[in-house]
Amino acid sequence: MKVLVTATNYSTLCAEAKQLLEQNGCEVVENPHDRPMTFNELKEVVSDIDAVVAGVDTWNEEVFRLAPRLKVISRFGVGVDNIDLEKAKEFGIQVTNAPRLNSNAVAELTINLILNTLRNTPNLHVTTRQGYWERFVGNELQNRSVGLLGFGNIAQNVAKKLQGFDVNVYAYDKFPNKDIAKRLNVQFTDYEEILNKCDVVSMHLPLLKETYHFMDESKFSQMKQDSYFINTSRGPLVDEKALWHALNEGKLAAAAIDVYEEEPTSKDNPLFDLDNVITTPHTAAETYEVYHNVSLMTAKAILEVKVGNKPQNLLNE
Repeated sequence: MKVLVTATNYSTLCAEAKQLLEQNGCEVVENPHDRPMTFNELKEVVSDIDAVVAGVDTWNEEVFRLAPRLKVISRFGVGVDNIDLEKAKEFGIQVTNAPRLNSNAVAELTINLILNTLRNTPNLHVTTRQGYWERFVGNELQNRSVGLLGFGNIAQNVAKKLQGFDVNVYAYDKFPNKDIAKRLNVQFTDYEEILNKCDVVSMHLPLLKETYHFMDESKFSQMKQDSYFINTSRGPLVDEKALWHALNEGKLAAAAIDVYEEEPTSKDNPLFDLDNVITTPHTAAETYEVYHNVSLMTAKAILEVKVGNKPQNLLNE
């Protein structure tokens, strides 16, 4: 079995999973780029590939037609918006993911970004090293209202970690888990109330057709004056032009984003010209623990398919 790994840093951070595949008769071909592979790069290598450990590259009918041997795509992570599940099924390709394993890492970075945004810490780090002595006056998180748009595993972890900050936590979700919310002192409400009343709004919705550009000009205009916006979920959930306007015109105090409409994003992204934006390169799940655990789950899913078994976390039965 020939396995293409498009997730990055595989030999370095996923040595145990790679060894597991090789010990079970798999040849592992790794992504040579420190980024998602493009269509032109994929088409050069997929013709004899049996399985894929996929990062965030695009897997659609155009690619599937070039990969006649492909039987399984094991997503290195949770979100599968980069994979056409229906077309994969038509081509006899099983798709799996690795849920819950990155929840803690993403939740920790979300808390990190909230605190850094309120206190402008990254900019102060830079200016202090440059010899300036800026006495930036920030805001405390205590007694604030935090709104979670979406209440899946990651948002639940965020809510759990917020308990020690003495904040009021609200959540919006189409399928509310009221038991967990009650346990974490989270109040469910509609997204309008979250936008209107919360000092911090954190994005945790899945990327679906109906959630594309969920945060647009209209919704940013509904946000509380001088509030903060955080996105560690998916870039296309947010209209970046609308976010730029909300920040540039002073509606929002600041924002922190880990994800972008197009990735890798350009150095010319207009958001980067704003002083009240903290940016990171889709790195919320980049921890040693996540790489170890997710790589083993994805490798085991591929090996189940190899021997004819149903893999764990199959998404397109």
